[in-house]
Amino acid sequence: MDKAIKNDQPLKLYNSLTGKKELFAPLVNGQVKIFTCGPSIYDRPHLGNYRTFLYEDVLHRYLEYLGYEVERLINFTDVEDKSIASSAKKMAKLQATTEESADKFFQNCGLLHIKVPDFIPRSSTSIDQAVRLIKKLMDKGYAYRLGNDFFYDPLKFSGFGKLYGLDMSRWPKRKIRYRKDTYEGNRWNRGDFILWHGYRRERDGDVCWETELGKGRPAWNVQDPAMITKHLGYRIDIACGGIDNLYRHHDYNIAVIEGVSGQKFANFWLHGEHVLLDGKKMSKSKGNILYPKDLLGKEISAVDIRYLLISRHYRQKLDLTDTMLAEKEKQCRRLRELAGKFIRPLFGAGAATPESEKTIAMLTRDFNQAMSDDLDVERASHSLLSNLQGLERHQEKNGLDEAQGDRIRKELLRIDRVLQVLFE
Repeated sequence: MDKAIKNDQPLKLYNSLTGKKELFAPLVNGQVKIFTCGPSIYDRPHLGNYRTFLYEDVLHRYLEYLGYEVERLINFTDVEDKSIASSAKKMAKLQATTEESADKFFQNCGLLHIKVPDFIPRSSTSIDQAVRLIKKLMDKGYAYRLGNDFFYDPLKFSGFGKLYGLDMSRWPKRKIRYRKDTYEGNRWNRGDFILWHGYRRERDGDVCWETELGKGRPAWNVQDPAMITKHLGYRIDIACGGIDNLYRHHDYNIAVIEGVSGQKFANFWLHGEHVLLDGKKMSKSKGNILYPKDLLGKEISAVDIRYLLISRHYRQKLDLTDTMLAEKEKQCRRLRELAGKFIRPLFGAGAATPESEKTIAMLTRDFNQAMSDDLDVERASHSLLSNLQGLERHQEKNGLDEAQGDRIRKELLRIDRVLQVLFE
């Protein structure tokens, strides 16, 4: 049965596919299907990754706050060139290497109050669907076999690169093939991309499967489509990830899934911006990568880290400086201090006034306005701080009656189901 959604402030999201904010409407009234790119668990995620996971968490929570039933898929990439090389370097089994990173991810999600689904599929659990997709792509003329490898020819797919806005007139005339799972940097590989790695012992070791395609393993480019279509189907409402996914990865997903189904895969695409460190993008080569534990080691609490990473708009770069860290920590603690004053019952006598009634109403109204404007947590938290300060002044001057206290507590608890920073 369709579920009516009550929202005085209609939700608008910036859609990377169209380059503008659009009114959100799901495929099925009252229900939302979301795919959010999970981590590649050959290594532990850094703060930039967690910023992406956190804006996706806020999206998930806010949709539920609005009354939607949310079906969300987050995945683990555990079979790729990097994970195989990492396990070989450690002289360990692939599963042992990836399990350590997965455990760390779950620990940090718990600390940062990131909701994760009960079930997270892995590349290694979706081999059957990857093979099925590749076979269908071959039947439709998008994919082909070369030796023991299988490739996708983007020139066969009408509209390839539409998410990024790729200029296909620059595509080379000669045949070029890209055989790696991933390539460093924000670049376009103008050629055919790999779907299946035929087995090579010197490269793959014992990481392989016997399939209808032969012995080998699925390439990274088909792994997300396999997990998505196996568990969510071929059509969803929202696909999310970091801004780097606009290069290659998400357009590859579209080409694979829509190439098989012939239908539009996702109506909305959301992409979060980078975390910078003193104005520079974090990278291993620069040695400036930060992890949650690095900030926790500076006696910054987990809730402060969550607030830090969600309190700037997800489509704006977040530059971590000592000054900014101190400012965000101060803001978060002031919000918690003010919210704490109203979470307990008010026993003192007080009188409702038009001013206090207006401010209480503004708590939710201002929060909804900001959040429904493309998840503007920064504006939402600033308005919340301002309104709570106004109620604090009124309480000190005139008091608040019990009915008002109950309403304030109720609204703050609802709001914090989204923010997860006001209360323990």
